[in-house]
Amino acid sequence: MITITTIFRKKNFHGCSNVFVLSAIFFLTVFPRVALAKTGFGYRNVIKKAAQLAKRPYQNPPSIPRALAGLNYNQWQNIRFKPDKALWHGEKLPFEVEFFHPGFLYNRTVVINVVRSGNTHQVRFSKDMFTYGVPGLRPKVPRDLGFAGFRIHYPINTKNYKDEFVVFLGASYFRAVGAGETYGLSARGLAIDTAMAQGEEFPWFREFWLVRPSPGARQIKLYALMDSVSASAAYRFVIRPGKETVMTVNCTLFPRKKIEKLGMAPLTSMFFYGENTNVRPDDDFRPQVHDSDGLLVETGTGEWIWRPLINPKKLLVTSFQTTDLKGFGLFQQDRDFDDYQDLESHYEKRPSAWVTPLNGWGKGRVELVEIPEATEYDDNIVAYWVPEHDLKSFSYRLEWGTLDASLPPAGRVVGTRTAGSWRTDKLYLIDFNGAMLRRLPAGTPLRGVVTVTGARLVGQQLEKNRATGGWRLVIHVKRNEGPLKQMILKVSQNERPVELRAFLRLGKSALTDTWSYVDP
Repeated sequence: MITITTIFRKKNFHGCSNVFVLSAIFFLTVFPRVALAKTGFGYRNVIKKAAQLAKRPYQNPPSIPRALAGLNYNQWQNIRFKPDKALWHGEKLPFEVEFFHPGFLYNRTVVINVVRSGNTHQVRFSKDMFTYGVPGLRPKVPRDLGFAGFRIHYPINTKNYKDEFVVFLGASYFRAVGAGETYGLSARGLAIDTAMAQGEEFPWFREFWLVRPSPGARQIKLYALMDSVSASAAYRFVIRPGKETVMTVNCTLFPRKKIEKLGMAPLTSMFFYGENTNVRPDDDFRPQVHDSDGLLVETGTGEWIWRPLINPKKLLVTSFQTTDLKGFGLFQQDRDFDDYQDLESHYEKRPSAWVTPLNGWGKGRVELVEIPEATEYDDNIVAYWVPEHDLKSFSYRLEWGTLDASLPPAGRVVGTRTAGSWRTDKLYLIDFNGAMLRRLPAGTPLRGVVTVTGARLVGQQLEKNRATGGWRLVIHVKRNEGPLKQMILKVSQNERPVELRAFLRLGKSALTDTWSYVDP
């Protein structure tokens, strides 16, 4: 007790009662291990590293050998990690970690550490962890090369096999799946200056710390150190796999300079064409091709907004202003094989992702970026939150899965189809469905509330869909009238797309989310 009493004297507890001091001494005497235990490595250590890193000029990571950087995708895929070399393999733990070899687009190496009982050690790269399917490549790989990223395995579908369910690979990208799903959309640590004239900046995770789980653990924790020209940041991820895989994400940001546009909790996906597209490629038999088909937003006022995605002919950036955002996400609503008819890609199994702020994000906007894309092989959809005021520390929950519970309970948009063109008239057919809507019989005085900007609303019709139990709203819009007006509106059309909004109302109550559509 000499050390303890010395501490009490140095603290000089003026005005404290003897009872308080004696109680404290009794606690420290009876429970010395609890009181004096070291907390070990944790998030605060990563925050400290990020703060120190931000004080120094940004430095690019060293390049990987040309023999690896020049690999094509198939060659890189033929470098296989050996499952029996996985982290924690054979240790009777619920999680295992496998590592990615640098090469192809993944031309940066990252440091990967393990945290055990508060202590850390680095996972060392070894060529013996991999099989090299490219002849003559192995001798060109340095012994101390390092890893490109990692994937985590857990028995998410059956008790007897540990499936891969989350990946951290490339820049600050990561992605996950729920039970029974295949990879689709991705998330990122940050989006910086996306769709800006100066070009986008891509931060990257340069170091990770994987916390060793306990034998009965149902979640795994990891930390990450992010770096870029404009900022460094510390991240904490707590990941719980299951029917829906749920991540709790904390970020502490240290800017090196003023960031013109900061995108928080960014989601990245692919939309090639869908049911709202009149024309599909001549050489493609599939009805739809996309990882996500819409953006869903729940504003601070409780309004739900559904924005069907499009593949525009030129860059399209739209946003939804709100205060105290409740959530947003990119969704894959169509989940039947017949929607895609793709035996290889199985787009019906792609997950949705939903972001829920866990601290006040204040005023700002959800921004949606849609980029023209001629194939299905590149992501062309980005959605993120842009705060009106700088946020140096924020947290959110990120859910991956079918996420039906995250959708509006009463009624929601389940389909968007179009017909016609701007040379004549155009029709928009919006299908609404939901538990409450299905209970409403035909003849219910349900009303479609429609607003159109940039065109003229000719008419609308709402009827019960007896095949689904939902309701179908048809909107008739006219944009061009006469040769001269066609020419004038064709010019204005290039400057401003048509915007449409619609929802269903019964009396004074809105029963559905708001369908929000942009037609360029």
